[in-house]
Amino acid sequence: MADTHHVIEYDCECPSCGGTGLYVGMGERHGYAVVCHFCKGTGKIHQVHEYDDFTGLKRRDNVRRVVQCNPGIRLGGTEINFGGMSYEDWLANDKFPEGSEMRGYVCPAWWYQALDDRRKPHWEECVHWGAFSGCPYFPNKVACWARFDKEA
Repeated sequence: MADTHHVIEYDCECPSCGGTGLYVGMGERHGYAVVCHFCKGTGKIHQVHEYDDFTGLKRRDNVRRVVQCNPGIRLGGTEINFGGMSYEDWLANDKFPEGSEMRGYVCPAWWYQALDDRRKPHWEECVHWGAFSGCPYFPNKVACWARFDKEA
């Protein structure tokens, strides 16, 4: 069996100073520069990349449910339904069923801004209110999800 762990080493141009060895930022003016702290003035850095061959998904024993994305809500608890699907179903298929979004906690605009901006609704009444939860329609997000399902 071939090695499954690999190490690649190489020298490359320093991304911080662009290979000049010098850094000019907001504090350096009128012809001044400082020696780049990242490459120590050499203009190059030595990179080491280590990786293992992918042999398939590894199982996680501490997961019960999987959600497609998290738009910024603390998830957890055994009696709270944040949507998603069981870990076993995700392992078997990884396709999220319709309605598996966090519909009880976010509106379609909030969800799809986090998951896939191309699917985010751009309704006239869905304007920026600062936070999505500040929208006057947010308390009745069930109606927004019904409209989203009808139009999608």
